[in-house]
Amino acid sequence: MNNNESMKQLPFLGKKTVPAALRKDLWQPLALIEFPSSTQGLAAYRKLREYRRLHETAYPLDIITQKDGKHKGQLLGTKKRGQVLMNQKANSVADMAAVLQQQERPPTPEQLERAERKIRKDGRPLAKRGLGKQRSAEAHSMGSVEGVRIRWANILDAEFAETWPAAVVHDGLGKSRYTAAYPPPPDEAALSELITENPGENVAQAG
Repeated sequence: MNNNESMKQLPFLGKKTVPAALRKDLWQPLALIEFPSSTQGLAAYRKLREYRRLHETAYPLDIITQKDGKHKGQLLGTKKRGQVLMNQKANSVADMAAVLQQQERPPTPEQLERAERKIRKDGRPLAKRGLGKQRSAEAHSMGSVEGVRIRWANILDAEFAETWPAAVVHDGLGKSRYTAAYPPPPDEAALSELITENPGENVAQAG
């Protein structure tokens, strides 16, 4: 993880909403999306960035408004507002599904015409316009999601999206290099034996 590059992706939504640094031992990626071609991956990355910017700047006011209490109808405080706006996990997962569903559909004639119009407006010589790359990107970014694989840190996060394209493969990501180890699960047999041997102590601690 490049700390400087990662910090640039965090929006400033008020005082102390952006940490001074990201600790590698507490950081874990949400998911890793693998595409069969770089052009398809770049097209999806561009759309995801656009959606993220909309979530950060064009959100409905009701999500940062007090729902009850004596301050009902007023805006949340700066700290609470920042927490609400920076919690974009559900939106990010839904955006992934929406982008892949868009790529699953074949391009419309209007989209192809728009792409050709952009190429014709380019004033550079034909050899430098990247005509082949433009058409290849258009062909690979829409019409199929075969070969797309999503590896989740927590595969249950995929449930934030209503539907996924049937061709998309979901898998587990596993722990990243710097992720802190989870505490081992308690030994049920040893725990039951301890409770049986010292019932009074456990009751006192519980009280």
